Amino acid sequence: MEKENQVIFDKNVIEFVTVAAETCGFLERAESLEREEFVDTALKLLPLLYLKASLLPPFTSLEEQYLETYVTEESYEILRINIASVLAEKDDYLEVFLPDMQYSDTPIKKNISEDLADIYQDIRNFVFIFQLGLNETMHDALVQCQQHFASFWGQRLVNTLRALHDVKYQTTNPEDADQDFYNTEEDFY
Repeated sequence: MEKENQVIFDKNVIEFVTVAAETCGFLERAESLEREEFVDTALKLLPLLYLKASLLPPFTSLEEQYLETYVTEESYEILRINIASVLAEKDDYLEVFLPDMQYSDTPIKKNISEDLADIYQDIRNFVFIFQLGLNETMHDALVQCQQHFASFWGQRLVNTLRALHDVKYQTTNPEDADQDFYNTEEDFY
């Protein structure tokens, strides 16, 4: 019991919980933001979430128990729709890091809004359980969130960052991007 308390109140865990809660709040407020502000904030917050998740100490589950969830299908869909409306035509991107991509002759279309809703679902459920304040449940929620980060939402986060970077800097046409880079570089010399 004492060792479990040390893990859930570790500095890296507290920092992860803080960033996860801030990310959830940001995504829940998405509909009140303009696209530029949303993308700019997401490009700052999501790398921090990834970093804090990657710094979590390794540990194993104490109990095999069912963990409560906070995010319902309805709240998931509302969040996804709100983000999609902010991003509008910039919500879609082509995914290249899917295992099925190597067997596909056609590009696979993904949505930033769906990826962010998936990430939100995992971290919001985690934050909800952590806020209940029950040490064993907090510990198991942390284990589950860490496992889901490694197997699911960590990769989604990285892929979404690539897509958001493209929205902000509009680098979808590499020839135009190279031309702009070289023109800008000349201005430095």
